[in-house]
Amino acid sequence: MAAIDGNGTGFGHNGQNGVVQPLLTDLYQITMAYAYWKSGKTEEHAVFNLFFRKNPFHGEFTIFAGLEECLKLLQSFRYSASDVSYLRSVMPASVEPEFFEFLGKLTAEDITLHALDEGEVAFPRVPLLIVEGPLIVCQLLETTLLTLVNFASLMATNAARYRMAAGKDIRLLEFGLRRAQGPDGGLSASKYAYMGGFDGTSNVLAGKLFNIPVSGTHAHSYVTAFSGLDELHTKSMPPRGGGEPVDLQERALCWREKLASAIFNVLPEEASSGEFAAFLSFAMAFPNGFLALIDTYDVCRSGLLNFCAVALALHELGYRALGIRIDSGDLAFLSHMAREKFESIAKEYDMPWFAELTIVASNDINEETIISLNEQEHSINCFGIGTHLVTCQRQPALGCVYKMVDINGRPRMKLSQEVEKVNIPGRSACYRLFGKDGSALIDLITRYEEPVPSSSGVTKTLCRHPFQEKMRTYVSPSKVTNLHRTFWKDSQLQLPMPTLFEIRQKVQSSLQSLRKDIKRNLNPTPYKVSVSVEMYKFLHEMWLENAPIGELV
Repeated sequence: MAAIDGNGTGFGHNGQNGVVQPLLTDLYQITMAYAYWKSGKTEEHAVFNLFFRKNPFHGEFTIFAGLEECLKLLQSFRYSASDVSYLRSVMPASVEPEFFEFLGKLTAEDITLHALDEGEVAFPRVPLLIVEGPLIVCQLLETTLLTLVNFASLMATNAARYRMAAGKDIRLLEFGLRRAQGPDGGLSASKYAYMGGFDGTSNVLAGKLFNIPVSGTHAHSYVTAFSGLDELHTKSMPPRGGGEPVDLQERALCWREKLASAIFNVLPEEASSGEFAAFLSFAMAFPNGFLALIDTYDVCRSGLLNFCAVALALHELGYRALGIRIDSGDLAFLSHMAREKFESIAKEYDMPWFAELTIVASNDINEETIISLNEQEHSINCFGIGTHLVTCQRQPALGCVYKMVDINGRPRMKLSQEVEKVNIPGRSACYRLFGKDGSALIDLITRYEEPVPSSSGVTKTLCRHPFQEKMRTYVSPSKVTNLHRTFWKDSQLQLPMPTLFEIRQKVQSSLQSLRKDIKRNLNPTPYKVSVSVEMYKFLHEMWLENAPIGELV
């Protein structure tokens, strides 16, 4: 079976994947490993579930992401000589030398990893990963797996929510590298934003590593770098298709005179000459990709007029401008105003294409901003989104946990006074039950040895809330899918890995299986995650068996 690389297409056994390596962990994992080793528990077989307890962003769904990186970790998991040397220096002197020799030979060859498909919609308590194998190795993987899944899933979920808010016809561009949590956070954000439904990124390295479309034009600094037309060293350019150079500046000035009175009702002198020079310069550099940032000075009296004049001059030479970007102000109003001007020019000068110019909006946009702009019926074609997206500012952590549920065939259970923190014990199987209309009805957790629920559409399956006795329902599914597949076993991949683009498509198809009320932004309907009757009985028997019994005195 082929291995995987940074593009999701295949890589050889060429060492560890950057910083994602065994030492990317908490020290207590190493200290526990030594205690296990000292206790002679190296051969004990454990099962751990990695899951979350609550959906993020006040929503009712989560997108599972990070599986590819988890598989890379398993493939390259080995402590190097320098790793072992470093651990010798930080561990207590009482640690026996033989333990470090043991670490130096350790691999993930005996680990089996079951997981949801990357890009699948997921819900609380359902394991994203099921890790089984030697107790020590399972334990040493904990922190690294959590850091690979937590942010990836949070980021993909955030991006998917932006996509749903914007609608399928609006382009979404990720502009967050400068605000991201460091370089690795920036790269991860770009990757998982694209997975969640964004159309491109400004992050050039992410574009190279992950084959994501890249996009970008210029910043305000480019505009302010020009003071006037005398700074233009080149004023002419050849028409499209070749020929003698034409004075673009002269034609643009003529158009600005016409537009100022006929369309904008302003004096040409009100528009910034420095901005005008910057637009001319950029247009000559990118005549087939002219998209200008128009809010450096004044959108209505300067930026839009200057852009339209240059765009029409380009048109005379056979080129078509792309559009504008607005990075401040009342985005709904400014987009309406810009669209009206574009439509007026299109009608006045018989240029239908001009009415369809792209309007890009940025300026600290979040999910609520998009929803508000939708209510105002904006005229925006594309959103450039940075800070709120890549930092997941609305909720900075997903909160995945990694709990042992079985050791040597004996189920294990963590109790807590907070019921939501009580884990479901034992090796389990998880199924998604679908209705006749193809929508997901419920996720069902059963004991591993139980038969698969019937998908006849007639046979009723009783589904119970794991902790609330009165919450139960019958379901007669027309389709049942096993949520987990085995991706890693016997030291190799068991399934071909999809590309990032294919996972991106998986996200959208998975979301399509959810009812609209589950996905809505305000007060979404909770999606039900239940347990089978047998699992319910087993769970509560174990709870009573392990809970301490008080005594009145």
